[in-house]
Amino acid sequence: MKNRLLKALARDGRVRIYICDTTQLVQEAKDKHDLWPTASATLGRVLSVAAMMGANLKSTKEKLGITINGGGPIGTIMADAYADGGVRGFVAEPHVHYQYNDTNKLAVGVAVGKQGYLEVKKGMSLKDDFNGQVALQTGEIGDDFAYYFALSEQSPSVVSVGVLVETDNNIISSGGLLIQMMPDASEEDIVATESIVGELKPMSELLQEGKSLEDILHSLYDDVKILAETEPRFKCQCSEGKMRAAISTLANDDIQAMIEEDKGCDIHCQFCNNSYHFDEKALGIIIEEKNNACGK
Repeated sequence: MKNRLLKALARDGRVRIYICDTTQLVQEAKDKHDLWPTASATLGRVLSVAAMMGANLKSTKEKLGITINGGGPIGTIMADAYADGGVRGFVAEPHVHYQYNDTNKLAVGVAVGKQGYLEVKKGMSLKDDFNGQVALQTGEIGDDFAYYFALSEQSPSVVSVGVLVETDNNIISSGGLLIQMMPDASEEDIVATESIVGELKPMSELLQEGKSLEDILHSLYDDVKILAETEPRFKCQCSEGKMRAAISTLANDDIQAMIEEDKGCDIHCQFCNNSYHFDEKALGIIIEEKNNACGK
């Protein structure tokens, strides 16, 4: 099944909902980064939130960036999202696997830690129009983003994200749910939503049971109105041209050293694990182009 994301309203437009199935997206991330189960669950949760937040971007030129570091063994977690549904992300240490002894569930909070921060940046290309940062609360991702929305964006929110991983490390199901109170939401809307969410199973379990996103939405509210559907996908923005541009920012002496000492260079993209090779000839052309641009 393909990745799906729905945007909807409920309670006469006073409640906004994003819901997504990111199973295939997280499987691709797992394959690209050779993630172990807890690392898959961690990055998968972040990618689901990124996809839902990205769906609220207004322009294809906008970019949303998420950075999390809680001091745990997984290290820094980063994800980017774009208005067209593209998301990408990585964890510093992909070979992390912890389980809680009492439940045998994947211990995302242990892997992430909570002695650190969650940061969100939204902006137009090189200019960041918004930057919000909060202290991590649990490291379980969902609770931390709910805290972020309440504190940094003044938007009372419910965030449910989950990933189920098979014994062979493949992804069984992955998804997310984001419920936000609109500015005109009443106390009754908040109480009703809290009651609904209190009875809600984890998103990954609902998807594993074969529930469609529409089924889940209509089980939450009686008057759900679906506004839009998009297809989240793992999409990296790296390219040979961008890597060439990065090399050209180096001093000519440094590029010449790569030619003479290393016989070329390789640049690795952390987000998608792609590598780009530039041989001696290619590096020489970069120096020549730089010199021509400077009139040398």
